[in-house]
Amino acid sequence: MPQSHKHEHLFLPVSHLIIHSFLPIYLSIYLSIYLSISVSSYLSIYLSIYLSIYLSIYFSLFISIYLSIYLSISVCSYLSIYFSLFISIYLSIYLSIYLSNYLSIYLSMLIPVCFSVCLCVCMCICLYNWLVISISLSLSLSLSLSIYLSPLLSFTFFFRSLFLLDKVNWSCLDRSIYLSIYLSIYLSIYLSNLSHFIIYLSI
Repeated sequence: MPQSHKHEHLFLPVSHLIIHSFLPIYLSIYLSIYLSISVSSYLSIYLSIYLSIYLSIYFSLFISIYLSIYLSISVCSYLSIYFSLFISIYLSIYLSIYLSNYLSIYLSMLIPVCFSVCLCVCMCICLYNWLVISISLSLSLSLSLSIYLSPLLSFTFFFRSLFLLDKVNWSCLDRSIYLSIYLSIYLSIYLSNLSHFIIYLSI
């Protein structure tokens, strides 16, 4: 019995020593494992939340930026197309109205001017033709009258002078001849002046 008690007394300190020495190790291992699991779980939750929030924000920003750029480009393109169409239609309508108004004004001014010019030209041509005809007729008439009357008068005076030859002397004959020549020249000049006066009155 004393041997057994001795062994028991020897075993108890050893067991206490083992327990006191290994227990903190086990506790530390357990705590580390527990803490690691708990921390990892909590960290995974937080990380997942953080990552989800971050990714959602990132993707939402990316999608919003992409959509804004795409929409701005599409809206700008559509607006530019519609604006260019509007400007082209507006300019075409405005220019057509503007040109039609000005063309109508110019045509309304041009038609009477052209008509008046044509009328003036026609009147000038008619007046010129009438002047030419009147001048030619007056000249031909004056020439024919002068040609016809001057010999007639000269011969008349000449035969009259011959008829009066018995009654007058040679001086009277000379005078009658000179008088006939003078009268023929005077009548031709008078008729030419009369024709010129008629031409002047016709103008």
